[in-house]
Amino acid sequence: MTTKTKVEYEAVIGLEVHAQVLTKSKMFCGCAADYQAAGPNTRVCPVCMGMPGVLPVMNKAAVEATILTGLALNCTINEHAKFDRKNYPYPDLVKGYQISQYDLPISSNGWIDVDVDGQKRRIGITRVHLEEDTAKLTHKIDPSGETYSLVDLNRSGAPLMEIVGEPDIRSAEEARLYLTKLRTIVQYLGVGTGNMEEGSFRCDANVSIRHKGSTKLPDSKVEVKNMNSFRAVYRALLFEVERQSQVLDSGGRVVRETRGWNEAKGATISQRSKEQAHDYRFFPEPDLPPLHIDREWIALIKARMAELPDARRDRYMSDYGLSEYDARLLTNSKAMAGFFETTVKLKPGGDVKARAKAVANWVLGEMSRLLNAENIEIDDPKVKMRPEHVSEVVDLVETKTVNQVVAKEVFEAAFKMGKSPAQLVKEQGKTQISSAGEMTPLIEQAVAANPQAVKDYMSGKETAVKFLVGQVMKSSKGRANPNIVQELLKQHLDKMKTP
Repeated sequence: MTTKTKVEYEAVIGLEVHAQVLTKSKMFCGCAADYQAAGPNTRVCPVCMGMPGVLPVMNKAAVEATILTGLALNCTINEHAKFDRKNYPYPDLVKGYQISQYDLPISSNGWIDVDVDGQKRRIGITRVHLEEDTAKLTHKIDPSGETYSLVDLNRSGAPLMEIVGEPDIRSAEEARLYLTKLRTIVQYLGVGTGNMEEGSFRCDANVSIRHKGSTKLPDSKVEVKNMNSFRAVYRALLFEVERQSQVLDSGGRVVRETRGWNEAKGATISQRSKEQAHDYRFFPEPDLPPLHIDREWIALIKARMAELPDARRDRYMSDYGLSEYDARLLTNSKAMAGFFETTVKLKPGGDVKARAKAVANWVLGEMSRLLNAENIEIDDPKVKMRPEHVSEVVDLVETKTVNQVVAKEVFEAAFKMGKSPAQLVKEQGKTQISSAGEMTPLIEQAVAANPQAVKDYMSGKETAVKFLVGQVMKSSKGRANPNIVQELLKQHLDKMKTP
């Protein structure tokens, strides 16, 4: 009997990312763009409401933000660009069309590199273009069970960048790394918040699979929507690749369709067929002039570019002596990198690299642990800990005022209360005990209370002393210096040995 060889597949994934642009006003009108906390339909005017006879006016700041993003993504900035009308009927599109860009976008043909298991992978960027956002629908069910939808036009007309990636991604992990880096770049440039939870950074995925080793793009691809976190994107892609593999293994055909990610079920759900491509009937926007982007304008915009994540990572490695791993973790978040660097610079002079390593350990260790427990970012207004507090903790450990155990307790207390760690140590009497006079009674007490551990040590079990050190640390409430405790303990036990 012959055994059927299992077919190996590889994923072909392309991501379309929509990033809202941070501007004071909307894309084509003067309405304020700070709609996130505003009441429904309070940031509207006849232009963004799609009233007849109104004329759009281009937001120059949004155009410059898109050029800046294109430069950061190694794109070609096109000298000639234009806006187009993308026609489709949907309740959140009040005009019946969206002002977007089609064949002449602002920028195209770029790339970014991601590190996957120590290997560099280059992901192509097809284009970065500018468009207006849609309104927001809220779906409700009334007491009788009837469903209805409410429309909030506050978001309608907000400036939106669409970053279209090439189908170069081969796994869910690569997609996660690509998205993380893309969001970080947007944040470093200051052109957007990159917040997926509030919808200012949204992602759709085009997913297909092919036989491993093939270079041909698959005929049928599935669009996956409704992914509002990096975790959701990762899980949705894992599920969809596995689902498509099972379809092909069973002799079926992958249907071209749009599917939505259902977080509760951990699965993608079919929404609508896309066997026939939708005709958006693009044509040039008649109410907006074509864009002419000259080299001088590009140079002025490029001069404003902030230090990007890769450059900052390399600088942290060279100036601060950090490992590539630590430097990458720190620079993955602009806010965390800024917090780290501010902390290091609070105490200039001395061994800068040793100081930076100590600060990095606290920020990536205890700080990250506490942030994750609260499910917040380091720049969240609820975070009470300041760079000055972390610097104090480093000082307390360096001067041996407290040991590592107490330092962690003080760090957590400072994080929760926003109080000075040095002041907390003073108020709570947590100063480290290092003198032999203070520790000798604690050592004698531990020896007297644990005769079996003493017997084990006397019979040659050196590890027994660690247990006794733990007992001393416990009785001192963590204040004793563990290294000195161990040294004094050995001296005390050795004196007890029979000559």
